[in-house]
Amino acid sequence: MSAAANSARPLPRLRLADALFGFMTLSTLAGIPLTPLSDQYFDGIVPLVIGMPSAVTGLLIARRQPRNPIGWLLLALAICLMFSNDGSDYATLAYLRGYHLPLRALGLLVNQLWGPGILLFGLVILLFPDGKVSTRWGRWGLWLYLADYVVAFVALAVETGQALTAHPLRVDVSGGFAATDNPSGWYGPLSHATEATALVLMLMFVVRQILSWRTSSGERRQQLKWLAFGCAVVPVALVLAVTGSTNSSVGMNVVGGIGWLVLAALPVCIGVAILKYRLYDIERIVSRTLSYAIVTGLLVGVYIGLVALVTDVLGFTSQVGVAASTLAAAALFYPLRRRVQHLVDKRFNRARYDAEQTIAAFASRLQDAVDVDAVRADLIGVISHAVEPAHISLWLSRERAREP
Repeated sequence: MSAAANSARPLPRLRLADALFGFMTLSTLAGIPLTPLSDQYFDGIVPLVIGMPSAVTGLLIARRQPRNPIGWLLLALAICLMFSNDGSDYATLAYLRGYHLPLRALGLLVNQLWGPGILLFGLVILLFPDGKVSTRWGRWGLWLYLADYVVAFVALAVETGQALTAHPLRVDVSGGFAATDNPSGWYGPLSHATEATALVLMLMFVVRQILSWRTSSGERRQQLKWLAFGCAVVPVALVLAVTGSTNSSVGMNVVGGIGWLVLAALPVCIGVAILKYRLYDIERIVSRTLSYAIVTGLLVGVYIGLVALVTDVLGFTSQVGVAASTLAAAALFYPLRRRVQHLVDKRFNRARYDAEQTIAAFASRLQDAVDVDAVRADLIGVISHAVEPAHISLWLSRERAREP
């Protein structure tokens, strides 16, 4: 009886997690017609690339670890972002595009969920990976962050109420209240102060997790590596996204789109770390990410330089310059990637680098070896040095050992 009761106890939480994910899915589907109609493509990309990975990760964590608040926080974050996006599109259609839609003020209210949703990332980082805060410093940080969150939320609610009752109703181009998107009066300084406090606390939470890595070991250390990787990717992604979004060229717009997509790395890394799925591949992932980023940057530089050289200096047409630069970049990709990967592995994936060096050294010695006993002793020595097993034995058949 007790076993059955224990197995049935998590069902309400699982159903709640599924229901929240269902709301997220419906909100995502609602954005499919709303985003093109409102012509808010850019504003629709960001919630999608952050919200959908956060929702999937939150659902998996909430189902497997229902007592861990991180799963529920990620689900709430995703719902806030997607609902806010739908509210923005709906308000744009109702107030700026002239569509006669019911409950149009509801779109403006839902639009305000963007800020409170993003701020939940701070709690996710602080509570990582098990949802518990064991140190006094962590508890003080948690209460301070919650206090800042409540102040920011109450101030936003008051300003939203005032903006909703104002005449005329001021709606900006993004489908939100002009009073909250561009704060002024008493709300401006308070909003900036709460945002700055939240940002500082988030950075402190990241530093706390990095410092705890030094005293951790085993699985916990691998989890922290995944979190650090996700946090390190976010600033790079934001730089790419903002740079690409502010440039009118097609290539830079593609770079900006890639940057927004890369923002999904943080919730994905958090989910991998908490669910403990292939934790020990982090060194390989970090080394591959760094190597491809370096190679991409080098090839882009080579491409731009060759285009300028061929068209401006040598006087060829732009079509010839682009074609020649593309062929040169393609030819350089493999040798450049191999060289960069070797250098990156030497620094960030030392286990793979040492393994390759050990195998290469053993292979070079094997070319000149003629004595089976010497080869066997050398092989056992290499394996013992590389993996340090508790016991090792090597079996050779007599027929194979007698072959010349």
